[in-house]
Amino acid sequence: MKKDTKVESGLTVGVDLGDRWSRYCVLDAKGQILEEDTIASTGRAFRSLFGERPAARVVIEVGTHSPWVQRLLQELGHETITANPRYVRLIYSSRNKNDRLDAERLARLARVDTKLLHPIQHRGGTTQADRALLRSRNELVECRTKLVNHARGIVKSIGGRLPSCSTTCFHKRVRQDLPDELKPALTPVLDTIAVLTKKIQCLESRIERLASKRYPETGLLRQVSGVGPLTSLSFVLTLEDPARFKSSRAVGPYLGLRPRQSQSGDKDPELRITKAGDTDLRRLLVGSAHYILGPFGPDTDLRRWGLALAARGKKSAKKRAVVAVARKLAVLLHRLWVTAEVYEPLRSDRSAIVPQAASM
Repeated sequence: MKKDTKVESGLTVGVDLGDRWSRYCVLDAKGQILEEDTIASTGRAFRSLFGERPAARVVIEVGTHSPWVQRLLQELGHETITANPRYVRLIYSSRNKNDRLDAERLARLARVDTKLLHPIQHRGGTTQADRALLRSRNELVECRTKLVNHARGIVKSIGGRLPSCSTTCFHKRVRQDLPDELKPALTPVLDTIAVLTKKIQCLESRIERLASKRYPETGLLRQVSGVGPLTSLSFVLTLEDPARFKSSRAVGPYLGLRPRQSQSGDKDPELRITKAGDTDLRRLLVGSAHYILGPFGPDTDLRRWGLALAARGKKSAKKRAVVAVARKLAVLLHRLWVTAEVYEPLRSDRSAIVPQAASM
């Protein structure tokens, strides 16, 4: 991928991406419209339109097509900005909204200040393909969970109950406990669950091999108990470049684990987390936090800190502690990735012993 080229032509292009057709608007250095038209949302059409043009500042909206469009435009030598229109009220909340006006507004905002567009940087093609493994596994797991819940619900509706067991062995464990009258309806469901379980296990094996061979840095993150190949690989692929963050503390807010703020005067209410960033990674980090605070979690500084936080409040304190541990875990994982240090689970104990030894 080529780096963005400095724009000397003074041209700014706004592109409102659509699934089949996209609308674009070209402005000159004085902000006058030079050209407006529609273009097919295909690589061939974009290469034909932008391939022979002088380097320009091109603004596109984030969406399904924006990753490959951004890579293509950068390859052709254009300065490419991917805007998040949900943070631009001029576009997202406009009462007069259509593709032509959106393309023009994108171009005009880019001429004023690109920060107004809340630009994002898409991942590389290899990273996007590797993340597809994680997303496919997640979709299969969700399908299996729905089928398991369906089977349990149907049996309960006639007064029965299937035995408790893990999802992995569900199709084997409950087959003999199906009511006779429901076997014709639920046997195909159990067969499908068996197929899904096998596919999920195959994907998990591929994910573990991918993590160890192509992303050895995941080994640094797996030093922390509760962080396995799924969480570590998802963390590495989501952040992609640890140098993007000036401080490890910035990773928590980036993943939506920071509480919302609505401060006004003396009022500063406690709100829920923002839930920005990648949903799947946030869910995995929260799952790791549950393990760290759970009965099987080993004794670590992070566990002690989380349990102390949970003991301070009432019923909601434990939920808040889980989220807080997930946020602190994200910071810790980024720090391990950047420094390549050996993880010390009880570093505070070692720090407390050193001064005593020095005074002897």
